[in-house]
Amino acid sequence: MELQDLEERMKKTIIVFDENLSEVRAGRANPAILNKINVEYYGVPTPINQVAGISVPEARMIVIQPWDASVLKSIEKAILTSDIGLNPNNDGKVIRLNFPELTEERRKELVKDIKKIAEEARVAIRSIRRDGMEDAKSRCKASEITEDDRNDLEDKIQKLTDKYVSEIDKLLENKEKEIMNI
Repeated sequence: MELQDLEERMKKTIIVFDENLSEVRAGRANPAILNKINVEYYGVPTPINQVAGISVPEARMIVIQPWDASVLKSIEKAILTSDIGLNPNNDGKVIRLNFPELTEERRKELVKDIKKIAEEARVAIRSIRRDGMEDAKSRCKASEITEDDRNDLEDKIQKLTDKYVSEIDKLLENKEKEIMNI
């Protein structure tokens, strides 16, 4: 297994972790929470951003304006059945999602949740490291590389792991500040 392959897998883990963090509702309106919602559009489940314009006119509000007025009810239904915990306001032309103030207790819950997500990402990074280390050992046993090459490779893999774990920690810290300082 090449070092570039390991790094690519670690980068993908960071990207997934960042996407998961963006979907956590931190009290501010963030259109990313709508990413996983599909709307029934002419019998086909379609992502909400493909049937409507999504904007954030205020810090605590998302406005969803469908391009086809007939899909308004479907969007409202999809939001109600999703797990985002917001009630849509439908005025016949647009749907407004208002974000309530977060209580201190809810903020602490959110921080716990994002710490769990971060730990899962760290575990994924460590798993990638383990795969790389095992590959280096097996290549050494098969006499493809020398003992010194194996040690160098393991050092490089560990440095990569440390780099990406610290990146997870930075992203976590930023999201934690965002949640607690709102």
